[in-house]
Amino acid sequence: MTEQPHGTAQLNYWFPAILAALLISVLSTQSFAAERTVGVVLPVLHWLFPRATRGTLRLIHFGIRKTAHVTEFGIFSITVFRGIRAGRSGWKFNWAFTTLVIAVLYAALDEWHQSFVLLREATPRDAAIDAFGALLGQCFVWGYATCRWPFSAFFREKADSAKKQEEITR
Repeated sequence: MTEQPHGTAQLNYWFPAILAALLISVLSTQSFAAERTVGVVLPVLHWLFPRATRGTLRLIHFGIRKTAHVTEFGIFSITVFRGIRAGRSGWKFNWAFTTLVIAVLYAALDEWHQSFVLLREATPRDAAIDAFGALLGQCFVWGYATCRWPFSAFFREKADSAKKQEEITR
């Protein structure tokens, strides 16, 4: 088992998680409140779906915003796992569990921050959506680390084909 890096090397593994956390914080500002993004997103949705009612377009806008929550916390979760793993290989339950605890705590902190921001509101529902995104991120990490699915079969076939070709040419 490889030893965990220290100092600057350790920070290099955490840098993507720090950037993801900063991005989440920026997206939690007044500039990205629903009242602000609706002016950009609704015209695009109306152009894409000209026959959709205003209520339907607002529902799609709501879905896009919640999907953004899932996506940003999924990415945050993956990058935090990278920081915790710090160059070691594989997947361990305690790494994933620690990652989820950090992500859920950051989701709660994000909602608390939004409670002080004009045009934003803190809701347990959003924290739960963020936690769901973090959980999905960890499912992706687990799948990649343990199975490398869906790419493993493709690479295995290529490797097997290359080995057979090498045996034929000998």
